[in-house]
Amino acid sequence: MPIEFSAFGGAGKGPGAGRTPLVLIAGPCVIESEEHVHRMARGIREAVGEFVFKASFDKANRTSGDAYRGPGLREGLRILAGLKAEGFPILTDIHEPAQAEPVAEVADILQIPAFLCRQTDLLVAAGYTGRIVNIKKGQFMAPHDMHRAAEKVAATGNRQVVLTERGSSFGYNNLVVDMRGLQIMRDSGWPVVFDATHSVQLPGGAGAASGGQPQFIATLARAAVAAGVDGVFVEVHDAPERALSDGANALRLDLLADFWRMLKAIDEL
Repeated sequence: MPIEFSAFGGAGKGPGAGRTPLVLIAGPCVIESEEHVHRMARGIREAVGEFVFKASFDKANRTSGDAYRGPGLREGLRILAGLKAEGFPILTDIHEPAQAEPVAEVADILQIPAFLCRQTDLLVAAGYTGRIVNIKKGQFMAPHDMHRAAEKVAATGNRQVVLTERGSSFGYNNLVVDMRGLQIMRDSGWPVVFDATHSVQLPGGAGAASGGQPQFIATLARAAVAAGVDGVFVEVHDAPERALSDGANALRLDLLADFWRMLKAIDEL
């Protein structure tokens, strides 16, 4: 079933706010194969029930030019359309304005990558599709500036905008999460998602690839849910050590059920 913007519960879950279940966005970083994404989607659904499936058809910002990027737009959308036909809501990235319309034919949510969160033409093209637009906060962006990116989308008449925290640059090859930013972005009037796996990434920390500290995924996710976010984003893989992208900061599929049960319990409090 497609996901509606109302599932994100408006701008936060403070006292008196309408209660909506915490949204989970999960899946492998990149489409590795048609068989793999179908296996992952079914495995995630078995572990947690309803969720939004995430995978990229192209990773245009890999550390190395030799790194695997994905199957590309046409083949990637064909594969994602197969998942859509099985009833999975879909989120995937766009990197260029021309990708917005074809991706919107398949995806429920168009994601703006963190490095591109200020690209006006990209934001406007995403807005005109009428789909939900998830803008990932750039590692270089202050949380109190992210409302300007959201307003670029809203200027198209599409106010279905979600902001996602994924950590801020802290020196070289390191990220930190300022939990104050979650409230700051919610107070600007937009629902907020916490990306628990990219927040523990060590950008470029493995030389030709990014490293990560997955032992802190649950710690940061618990804190973010306690702060009142509307959703959690986690990249999930059945064998992170063999993942073709971002395996160093992915959550193992066999840990997902307990992880999600814990977060829902905190959210319900």
